[in-house]
Amino acid sequence: MINRREMLAGMGAMLASRRLLAAERPLDVAYMNAKVWTGQRDVPLANAFGLSGNRVAVVGDNERVRKLTSRGTRIVDLKGAFVMPGFMDNHTHFLRASFGLSSPELRTAKTKQEFVDRIARSAKALRPGQWLQGGNWDEQMWGGELPSRQWIDAVTPNTPVAVVRLDQHVALLNSLALQLARIDRNTPDPEGGLIVRDEKGEPTGLIKDKAKDLLKAAIPTPSDADIDAAIGVGSAHALSKGVTQVHVTELDWVTHESLRRLRKANKIGMRFYSFVPLEDWRKLDALVEAEGRGDDWVRWGALKGLVDGSLGSRTAMFHEPYADDPSNHGIYRTPPEKLRELILGADAAGLHITVHAIGDEGNDQVLGMFEEAIAKNGARDRRFRIEHAQHLLASDVPRFAKMNIIASMQPYHAIDDGRWAIKPLGPERLHTAWAVRSLLDAKAKVTFGSDWPVAPIDPLLGIGAAVLRQTIDGANPSGWVPEQKITVQEALTAYTTTNAYAGYQEDRLGLIAPGYLADLTILDTDLTSCAPEQITRAKVLSTLVDGRLRFGTDKT
Repeated sequence: MINRREMLAGMGAMLASRRLLAAERPLDVAYMNAKVWTGQRDVPLANAFGLSGNRVAVVGDNERVRKLTSRGTRIVDLKGAFVMPGFMDNHTHFLRASFGLSSPELRTAKTKQEFVDRIARSAKALRPGQWLQGGNWDEQMWGGELPSRQWIDAVTPNTPVAVVRLDQHVALLNSLALQLARIDRNTPDPEGGLIVRDEKGEPTGLIKDKAKDLLKAAIPTPSDADIDAAIGVGSAHALSKGVTQVHVTELDWVTHESLRRLRKANKIGMRFYSFVPLEDWRKLDALVEAEGRGDDWVRWGALKGLVDGSLGSRTAMFHEPYADDPSNHGIYRTPPEKLRELILGADAAGLHITVHAIGDEGNDQVLGMFEEAIAKNGARDRRFRIEHAQHLLASDVPRFAKMNIIASMQPYHAIDDGRWAIKPLGPERLHTAWAVRSLLDAKAKVTFGSDWPVAPIDPLLGIGAAVLRQTIDGANPSGWVPEQKITVQEALTAYTTTNAYAGYQEDRLGLIAPGYLADLTILDTDLTSCAPEQITRAKVLSTLVDGRLRFGTDKT
């Protein structure tokens, strides 16, 4: 058996040999006249770099790079374009979002009537009986009134509807969908879920968290071909935003199996790290034992659990009740004792674990479970993660760094939910909501992503959110909870270097450095020197993965 220290030493030697070979070989491509943010602390900026095969061979100034060219080297003049390590997204629901690219766009519906009209138009385009899904609606856009089946029944008499709120924790069903899912006044609330009912006890059409599982038997399962095609469409969309890798944090195996099929057929154009349900850790352990953990295109060996719900649906778990619902503390998606047992077992098997936690009680509980796992199973390089780490007790902030727990966060949520978060949180809890600055100051590792489709898969929007914290309604020009702002460099690091660390790839991704894989994002704007307000207006010129152009052109 090789221990981790020996393995890391071997990896270091291998990387050194790659760098030596790359330096001796003439460049295949030389990129000149650029503004290169390398991600390296000692050499953060350069203006040229060269590739040999699928790896970076040299980074430096134009003269140094030109000396390594030959007659066969393709020379690209980037004319001042900004180059950085490829964006990685730490948290996506990739298949759902990919299918959602062809679903009704409800996120921007600003009135009840607009919401109803968009559903009506989409239903007319479907054949009778075909399900209408997706949507990502936001009741805050029209003042906060939650929709009900009565809103949409008249315009969808032959179309079953299951459109989700943007946080993916609440779905609106019309009466036909309720009937097909066999949900009525006598249906009990499932553990970890809620069927919202009116004053007469009838379902309103809204179902929360694990109550959505009641839909599974009613909605036809898409074919493998449909699933694989959707992943392809989603990949093209992500690459257009400069994203070279995503972590797929799912609670099923559907996306995982699709990615394996696509990789086997060599139809993958970006990188994926697949998470599967924590409950299935024994199945994953057997897969790792039999087949390893995949390769740098499609990797696995990671698990995701959930402790609670979401803030918008009032199902996130808090120590104190919701300010606008004093009888409610939230809902445990997984009973704490069961979650603890799963974490201890999966960790003992050496698998990589992350847990979704939104409320301060949810985060507190998960931190305690991780602490227990470390004490019981012994020290190792486990890189526990908490997905969202959204609302924290001040006393819990330093625990992340102390136990090397990664805060896997999505900065766009702060400027989206920040429009209305004071209602459920009250003023005091705002100070540790999306507390990125506090976590970084405590020396915790923070990674960034989108939670697509809950938020757009656009890292430029995420960087702007983290740096400016201006809510999307324009009501906070100086920043919402401005003490939690961070710098552009910190945001770039969270989207690149630290994301590579969060996926055990820091030895080959997340930097522009000799020997590293050539995953690169090229923009028309220097993010390190432009006015912060210009960040979200920057354009992706091209995206390279494994040294190949996957989006755009490098002929600037």
